[in-house]
Amino acid sequence: MPNTRALAVAGAAVAALGLSAPAAVAWDTPSNIVAMPNMIARGGQLTITVDGCRNGGTATSNAFSPTRLTPIRGANNTARGTAIINNNARPGPYDITVICDGRRLTKPQAFTVIGGVRGGIGGGSTTGATPTDLAIGGGLVAAAVVGGGVFWMRRRAERRI
Repeated sequence: MPNTRALAVAGAAVAALGLSAPAAVAWDTPSNIVAMPNMIARGGQLTITVDGCRNGGTATSNAFSPTRLTPIRGANNTARGTAIINNNARPGPYDITVICDGRRLTKPQAFTVIGGVRGGIGGGSTTGATPTDLAIGGGLVAAAVVGGGVFWMRRRAERRI
């Protein structure tokens, strides 16, 4: 009986060691690319975090210049970098490719560039008054003149009585 317990404990130890060995090897390769925020406007800052990138590396995409990834202190095998999205990047999804320790990993559609908005002028894209604006403004001025004239004429008539 004691031999079977010892054999069972030894078998469990060997199994645990055997299952953890592939996981230890997996930490040497880049994995789990995270881009935050995942929707970003042109000119914005994108933070890229990569697991399994012990010595740092480089992140590339068509939407930004190659960005250096540096190891994070206190976080085992994790690196981070900040990329600036190009002002001429077209709206849509973009991939990120990471190279760490000579190994390459690509995350398809890691983030999406959204189109800019025309703020500050109420969304209008024309300058000056349009013919519609002039017609509405002229109609309001004419109504004010007629209404003021009628009011003034009624006030004059009340004084005579």
